[in-house]
Amino acid sequence: MPKIEKLIPRLKEIVGKDNIVKDPDKLKAFAIDGKKTKVILSPSTIDEISKIVVYANEQNLSIIPMGNGSKMGIGGIPKNADILLRTTRLNRITDCDCDNLTLSAECGITLDEVQKKLAQEGKGYFLPLDPSFTEKATLGGIVATNSSGPKRLLYGTARDLIIGAKAVFPNGDIVVSGGKTVKNVSGYDMCKLLIGSYGTLGILCEMTFKLLPLPEEAATLLLSYATLEGAVQFGQEILRSQYLPSSIEILNGGAVKRINFQAGQQGDYLVAIGLEGVAESIDRQVSEMGEKARKQGALETTVLQSEAHSSFWKAVRDFSEGLVEEGSRFVSFKSIFLISRNGEVLDHYEKTAREAGVVCAFICHAGSGVLYTYVLTGKGGRSKKESLLSLTKEFYSVAVKNEGHLMVESCPPALKKEMDVWGAQRGEYEIMRRLKREIDPKGILNPGRFVGGI
Repeated sequence: MPKIEKLIPRLKEIVGKDNIVKDPDKLKAFAIDGKKTKVILSPSTIDEISKIVVYANEQNLSIIPMGNGSKMGIGGIPKNADILLRTTRLNRITDCDCDNLTLSAECGITLDEVQKKLAQEGKGYFLPLDPSFTEKATLGGIVATNSSGPKRLLYGTARDLIIGAKAVFPNGDIVVSGGKTVKNVSGYDMCKLLIGSYGTLGILCEMTFKLLPLPEEAATLLLSYATLEGAVQFGQEILRSQYLPSSIEILNGGAVKRINFQAGQQGDYLVAIGLEGVAESIDRQVSEMGEKARKQGALETTVLQSEAHSSFWKAVRDFSEGLVEEGSRFVSFKSIFLISRNGEVLDHYEKTAREAGVVCAFICHAGSGVLYTYVLTGKGGRSKKESLLSLTKEFYSVAVKNEGHLMVESCPPALKKEMDVWGAQRGEYEIMRRLKREIDPKGILNPGRFVGGI
């Protein structure tokens, strides 16, 4: 492989000298799990990305795509890290057709920017995604990781909302899939193949989404419970009912304490139900669910609206950011399992954590079968590496027994070296490897970062 210094002149020709970083001190700030890239490139067009990829393929250089870096903690340690390709200069909305409820935008624009723009269009619209760090997360990063938040219960994930994409494949080809027509069903859906592929099959450059009008009103109903059983039972009852919540979350005391909301302090568990829609419907659902909860043992009921509503859900979505701000070190997991097993999984996780003597915060998307676990390893609690490895294995075992899976979302590089952050090898991993070999035979895109080390 040629030394990167010999290739700099050509890279400068592609992106311009002001959009290339090779100073060692500046590169340190962009190290991925301690691995520093050799150069950072910031292209401004899809054509420039294509030229970079073609050149990297010719020279056998690895490329790691990155927006603002809000999801870079996810995944394995890179096998190689030659070029860090930042997409933040591709930050334009290319088509906003609110009459037909579609939006096309480049990969480097943040979700927050998109939402602000849409809110000013006509009576107001929005892209119904609420992953963590919406102020920082780019559309490309959100789609590449298929990130979602509490409101996936009502609106789905990026996979449900995206209808078209333009991407650069490892050979430099610019591939267009789908389009503005919602019922576009001809040919292979390459767009869906790239969603959640973590930049290993192609670099997402532009995407088209379905939009919705802004809801007339939004509110949150907070319900405190003394026991996990009571909280889970009520959450499942609402899920089976005719109510239409946008989210149903169950938080344990460790999570509630760190979100630091005045409401929900009486019990050890908090059920948070988000509602969006017509004002009359919201008021009726809040009233009826609150009354039902009180009859079924809720210790306290609180309704949040306006700024308090928005602040609460931001604190839930960006929970890890709050831990960082308070100076806590932590390891985080994402578990998926059957929706009906929320109670069993949460109960087993809590017992395992107590037996291991570690402090954990749990936030469960009760209507989606997704559980986020935060194991505090500093300030709030200390854990040795061996203990964390044992805890991870036990959590994974519980998820599998409940027909699910577990992945490590963030942990120190030293711990990553001792485990597979994507969990044990599964049968479908071989299919992914074959796709990777077919689409990216030289393995230049994000090598080692995705499942099975591909």
